[in-house]
Amino acid sequence: MGRVNRRIITLIAALVPVLVLGVVGSAVTVPFVALGPGPTFNTLGEVEGKQVVAVQGAAVDPTSGHLNMTTVSVRDGLNIFEAMGLWVDGRYGLVPRAEVYPPGVPRDQVDKSNQADFKESEDNAELAALNFLKYPTKVQVRVVADDGPAKAVLQKGDELVSVNGKPITTSKDVIDAVQGAAPGTTIPMVIRRGGVEQTVEVKLGARPDDSNKAYLGVTPQEVPDGPLQVDFNLADIGGPSAGLMFSLALVDKLSPGELNGGRFVAGTGTIDPQGKVGPIGGIQYKMIAARDAGAETFLVPADNCNEARQRTPDGLKLVKVDTLSSAVQSLDDVNAGRPAPSCG
Repeated sequence: MGRVNRRIITLIAALVPVLVLGVVGSAVTVPFVALGPGPTFNTLGEVEGKQVVAVQGAAVDPTSGHLNMTTVSVRDGLNIFEAMGLWVDGRYGLVPRAEVYPPGVPRDQVDKSNQADFKESEDNAELAALNFLKYPTKVQVRVVADDGPAKAVLQKGDELVSVNGKPITTSKDVIDAVQGAAPGTTIPMVIRRGGVEQTVEVKLGARPDDSNKAYLGVTPQEVPDGPLQVDFNLADIGGPSAGLMFSLALVDKLSPGELNGGRFVAGTGTIDPQGKVGPIGGIQYKMIAARDAGAETFLVPADNCNEARQRTPDGLKLVKVDTLSSAVQSLDDVNAGRPAPSCG
């Protein structure tokens, strides 16, 4: 009997650490998040019955195939076992949670910032495509600061024709025109409101961060000058990295032929209104997502090439791009069987 009791005690002593590890491993979260392949979306296709890139007010050329934007998934609130399992999987990477969700910043604030970046990427993508296609644009007032010098003079939606005697064709023109004046100077502005052109005057203030520089207190934006209307219909996506693929989709729809040759192309990259393509994060996970979805060609921002070529999925051709123009030319080269710039 004593010998049996000792066996039971020994068994219990051996099982207790295992049970404790199981409870702790299941209940305790780790200060890491897992990054991995996220969903991809064909910017030439539909989501929930709506065109991802919808165009009105202009003839739309038929398209086929894919121009997929790619995303990175973020898994938070992982326990020890989940984190270990994802790390062993090899398709995911663990990074400190603070890199994705900074300490002291509410989660909803991080989400709002990501959504704002995504909206800006849509605006930049539209302008980059229109500039590439030589479509006319104009500059409007997007925001009037509540405490700015222009508050009582300008309104959201006003078209800026000239500022301080300088014609306005880009948002940067507004900044340059104001920077050329001193704080306290009253400057003339020609605006168009409700289709009627008028001249107004604004007394410039001083920038809050530099009292020697003039401050108008408006945020300008470039918009199409004509009946063209573009809507991007993807919700719950954050960050700026869809810009390049949105631009390519718009160019494809507004120009003859097919940029992708009817094939499955995916990619990523930020874009500015002038069409410059910038780097993004999580390139290795986006390439996995693209290949899993069926992509054969992947457009890589030039600054991401070193990272991309180290972990290229089998069967995926990497094409290096640094501008919207270079992306269009590279796709034309691929379709024609000519060599295109590569990360390899």
